[in-house]
Amino acid sequence: MSADRLSPDELRGLFLFESLTPEQLAHLAEHGRVERRRAGEAVYVEGEPASCFYVLLDGTVAMHRRVQGDEVEVNRTSQRGVYGGAMQAYIGDPAEQRYQGSLLAVTDCEVFVLPAAIVAAAVRGWFPMATHLLEGLFVGMRNTQTIVGERERLLALGALSAGLTHELNNPAAAAVRATSALRGRVAKMRHKLAMIADGRLDGRRLHDLVALQEEAVKRAAAAPALSPLAASDAEDELADWLDEHGVRGAWELAPTLVAGGLDTGWLAQVDAAVGGDDLESAVHWITYTIDTELLMGEIDDAVTRVSGLVGAAKQYSQLDRAPVQTVDVHELLDATLVMLQAKIPAGVRVVREYDRSLPTVSAYAAELNQVWTNLIDNALGAMAGEGTLTVRTGRTDDRLTVEIADTGPGVPPAVRPRIFEPFFTTKAVGEGTGLGLDISYRIVVNKHHGDIRVRSEPGDTRFTVLLPLTPA
Repeated sequence: MSADRLSPDELRGLFLFESLTPEQLAHLAEHGRVERRRAGEAVYVEGEPASCFYVLLDGTVAMHRRVQGDEVEVNRTSQRGVYGGAMQAYIGDPAEQRYQGSLLAVTDCEVFVLPAAIVAAAVRGWFPMATHLLEGLFVGMRNTQTIVGERERLLALGALSAGLTHELNNPAAAAVRATSALRGRVAKMRHKLAMIADGRLDGRRLHDLVALQEEAVKRAAAAPALSPLAASDAEDELADWLDEHGVRGAWELAPTLVAGGLDTGWLAQVDAAVGGDDLESAVHWITYTIDTELLMGEIDDAVTRVSGLVGAAKQYSQLDRAPVQTVDVHELLDATLVMLQAKIPAGVRVVREYDRSLPTVSAYAAELNQVWTNLIDNALGAMAGEGTLTVRTGRTDDRLTVEIADTGPGVPPAVRPRIFEPFFTTKAVGEGTGLGLDISYRIVVNKHHGDIRVRSEPGDTRFTVLLPLTPA
């Protein structure tokens, strides 16, 4: 090889040109040249006119695509003979075509460069039938991919939105119900307070009653959860006490008082503070106080759940975040499980076995969430509504491991070698476009320089993702 040229024999050593005739090789050798790029330098840049066709001779290069303003690495290779650039120069006017991505030199590189016009003329002249076939295939696939891709994105967005709105609806509806009930309880509290404070209680007794009300609020906040049997016994005891002291509606008051952690001994203090004539009004007033506290607790819990779901959705989609970031995989896994909650059948038990001592890793968080989504969705589909889904994290040497396991029938041995192939699926027609494992493989292996493995037998299928703890 000369300083900036390749001989025809050297060109024949590249797999792309190995079947060309001596005349064709000589033509390309005459019009091509060798160029060098230093590490970090661009071979070509996305969006610029596709003026040249490039073949890698030596070094390592990485393909990048611009996604909403962020540079995302799509592939990385050091294989001699791989090519890129003006790959569709044979279609239409080469001057109108632009590079579909950016090719960057990861190490010092050498590339063989051919002008787009030379490539276009050679392909059209030497392979006219192949040109027509490629043009039809390219245009047809591009149109099909656009239509199918838009449809798939809409379906995925619809499923995600349906699941999220379903999860949001429950706490939102609970907050609305609790707010409506709270309004009624506050109105009754005002009414009972007016009856108590109409002059029948002196200042000292009213002060004691208010102190008991504050104590009731504190007891309600710390009240332990009782078993159904224990709660029923406590309610019967309280109802009997209220009936003996002439308090009407004992069966309605007892459940609230028990839920607030009150017992007959505490009610005796109320009786001593206000006297028998005002006991009924005082008990109703304290019951409304406890009911109000319990309702406010429900509202607080509902709003917290809504906030948690919104946070999980933001974590899952990685909105307003850089494509590459330092992440805790447990947060990503939890966010994915929240987003898929509506798809998890009642018969499937979810088990989390997390190693919380694991360090954070540098990763494309949104893409990893897509990997978890594909693996969990496939596991749920395999179990057909019943079984155990286990999400496990750990460490193997210098790599972090995430394992998604299910108790389904397993992956048949005849199918296992093909599950990471593009477009391969075991699903019936109309039940989706595939298993998503090809996408998962490319995200884990090509983008994160990790590995994804499968081990399967009936009742125990495990997909293990291995991510490097130190960024490549």
